[in-house]
Parts: sequence; C-alpha cells; structure tokens
Amino acid sequence: MSRPYKSAAVLGAICCMWVFMCSVVEGSVHEYKGESFVSKGNAFVVHGGSEGIYSSAASNPSESGKGDSYIRFEKITFRRTNTNFSSGLIHAVVFEVEDRETIGGSAYGGQRAVCCTADLAKLGVCSQGEIIHRPSAKDPRWPYIFSVSFSLDESTARLPSKIVMVTRTGMYNLYFMHCDTNLQDVVVEGKTIWKNPTGYLPGRMAPLMNFFGFMSLAFVILGFFWFFQYARNWKEVFPLQNCITMVITLGMFEMALWYFDYAEFNETGIRPTGTTLWAVTFGTVKRTVARLIILMVSMGYGVVRPTLGGLTSKVIMLGGTFFLASEVLELVENVGTVSDLSGKARLFLDLPVALLDAFFIIWIFKSLSATLNKLQARRMMGKLDMYRKFTNALAVAVIVSVGWICYELYFKAHDIYNEQWENAWIIPAFWQVLSFSLLCIICAVWAPSQSAMRYAYSADLNDEFDKDDSSLTLIKPSPLPTKDIRSAPEAKPVQVSNVSSNGDMEEDKTE
Repeated sequence: MSRPYKSAAVLGAICCMWVFMCSVVEGSVHEYKGESFVSKGNAFVVHGGSEGIYSSAASNPSESGKGDSYIRFEKITFRRTNTNFSSGLIHAVVFEVEDRETIGGSAYGGQRAVCCTADLAKLGVCSQGEIIHRPSAKDPRWPYIFSVSFSLDESTARLPSKIVMVTRTGMYNLYFMHCDTNLQDVVVEGKTIWKNPTGYLPGRMAPLMNFFGFMSLAFVILGFFWFFQYARNWKEVFPLQNCITMVITLGMFEMALWYFDYAEFNETGIRPTGTTLWAVTFGTVKRTVARLIILMVSMGYGVVRPTLGGLTSKVIMLGGTFFLASEVLELVENVGTVSDLSGKARLFLDLPVALLDAFFIIWIFKSLSATLNKLQARRMMGKLDMYRKFTNALAVAVIVSVGWICYELYFKAHDIYNEQWENAWIIPAFWQVLSFSLLCIICAVWAPSQSAMRYAYSADLNDEFDKDDSSLTLIKPSPLPTKDIRSAPEAKPVQVSNVSSNGDMEEDKTE
C-alpha cells in the first residue's frame, strides 16, 4: 500500500512544479566555433541559423524589454591564415524566407548566382564580386546586410556588434557570405542570440512547451486514477497490469522532462543537453515497452497463456533492436538542436524505425487473430469480448496513423523552405496524443478491479469455458431411467488428454 502512495506524492510534486513553471514564458544562442565556409554556386557561405520569430511588440531594441524580438550579433570574428592581401567584403545576410528571391540574380535568364558576375556588373545591377540583393517588397529595410573586410597583414576581422529588430513574424535565416576565392581558409567565431517576444525558445518549438505541460497534467490525472484503482485492488493485480503501471510512470517522467527541457531552453537560450538526453531516453524506453506490451497482450500473455514460451527471446530481440534504432534517431533529432529546421534526420536513421514499426504491426495483428480464434474455440466469451474491443481500438489507431503519415509526407513535401513553421509543432504533438489515447483505452480495458483476475490466465480445467456463458445452461441433461441403472454397463474411465496445453506449446514453437 505504501508504494502507490509514494508514487502519488511524486505525482503531486510534479503537478505543483508544472503549475509553478507555467508562469515561465516562450530564439536561442547560436555559437560558431571555427565554422568553415562552404562553396555554394559562385559564393562561399556559412549557415548561421534559421528560426521562426514572432513580431516584436517594441519599436526600439531593449535587452530587458519583454516584448522585443531581435537577432543580436556578439563578437562575430573572421580568422584567416594568409595575411598577404587585402580581401573583399564578408557579409552577414539576414532575410525572411518569403524574401529569399531578393538574394541573388541572373543575367539574360541564365543560371542564378549569389555573387555579382561580370555580365550583371555590365548591366549596372551590382558591383562585381559583391552579394546581389534588392529591397524586399514588404519592407525596404530588408534583407539586412552588413559587412567587414580584411586589411593587409590582418589575421582577424570583426563585425560590429548589432541588434537586428524583428517587426514582422516569419522564418528568418542568417548566412555569412563572401565572393573572394582567396578567403577559402577563413573561419567564423562568435555567437548570435535570437529572441522571441517571450523568451529564447525558437518559434516552432514554443507551442511544444505548453503542449508538454498539458500532457504532463494529463498523465498525472491518468496516473492518479490508475494508482487509485491499483491501491484499492492490489491483491487482484496480475503481471500485465504491472507492465501498464510502468508505461504510465515512464510517460509521466517523459512529459515532465520535455517540459523542463523547453522551459530551461526558453529561459537561458542554451539547450540543456542533460535534460534532453533524459527526456529522449525515457521516451524511447516508454515507446519500446508499450509496443512490447501490446505485442504480448496480442499473443494472449497473462490471459490465455502463462508465458510466451519459445517466443520470449524473439520478442526481447525485437524490442532491443527497436530501442537502439529509435534512441539514435531521437538523439540526432533533438540533442543540441537550436534551429527551426524540420526533417534533419538522415533517411538511414529514419528508415529502420519505420520498418521495425511495420514489423510490430504485422506481428501484433497476426497474434491477435490467433488469440481471437483460440478464445472463440474455448468459448471464453468474456475474454473474447475484451479482445475484440482491444482489436478494434488498435485497428482504428493504425488507420489513423497511416492517414497522418500521408499528411506528414504531404506537409513536408510542400514546405521545403519551412514557411509553415507555425503549424509544424502539430506533427510531433499528434503522435503523443495518439499514443496517450491508446494507453487510456488499454487502461480502461485492463483496469485493476475486484473481478480483474477473471480475465487473467487460469490453469483450472473449468477455464476452458467462460462461466458467464449463458448458452451452456440452455441444454438440460436428461436423467437416466432408474430401472436401467443396474443393467447399465460399467463405465470405463475416460482419459483426458492435455490437448490444450500441448497445442499451446506447439504454437509457441511455430508461431
């Protein structure tokens, strides 16, 4: 009894911390540690960051102003090793994604170039060797460009410290560019600070902080009701319900850690690596355990069979493989991520997780079909009805998942430049809501109660038939005539073969 109450106390503390941190608000610090320029077309560039930024509520820059949105340049320094010449200009270019066509141009309909070519210089559009740009139609002050160059014998050149105020909501990009082929060894050092009106969290991530706050509360509520039932009926609890308890606990820790991760990121502008690692790990463990539980339930574990038999090693191997693939993918996606760029994970990391998920689904429904047939053959109507509800819920979840995957592919295919960044948070949030909904259904079906043990596995022979099956009482056995009792031949003992047990063992070997 004490264990559930301790868990309830921990949940209460998490809930209080959640309420307290809701008063915390929604940029980030981008550090450059010797970043090298890369050739892109006829220009050399370093990507300085991309973030969704909401419009500033202030007209003048103010570090303490809560309503300010800005990009601040701090100690941006360019270093080179060859100091025997004066260089061309090195530019810092800040532009909103809708103004991307204002950077670069082409002469006579030719290939688009970022650096001014000889043909464009003849047309008087630009000066040869400089960045081509023109004012934005929405705001002539944009794109924002400022420059610095190396003088003879100088090994370093520093951009002036500046604050670029953001007065229009959009996805902003920063690139350092130059057109001088002699500056191929130049590297960038320093940092830029990107701020939204209410904090340093990038715009695409800002709604996720509130979302994980609400999900933390939802898990606390679910955990409260589950642990309450668990404490009331702890003598009737069977192993499957202990597994569900572990999933709920992992889910509560995962949601709380994600919320704390985003809240600290929002406050400091630096993503906390430790918290992110723990959030990723708890989430991966939860997803792995949840899939294994669904698979074991589908096989009838704890309901029509006491163990998985020869399938145990295969189930553990599948779960371990899924955990490793999912953990690597989540680490690449989240640890240290500060830019609002979706879909950064490589295909070779995303593909194994998708294939393992597909394998889980196929195995689950194949096992469910076998379990349903077994329950129907044994006329266990109560368990059969429970499994049919579970099967219907899984089928709906799979159909919805496939539909959402199609929408996600469509969304990413039509949002190459992340122009829909304000709605991008819905995609990861949906998967959390779907898994939570399925967990709620499982909790409702297998909730601890005084009669829960009637759905657990029983080795009694009477378990071959469901006690609530009223159809068994419709046939009334007719009594033998008394006069035939003495003349009736002696009944031979009937051997009861352990067909069901052997059948289960054979299924364990071949399934």
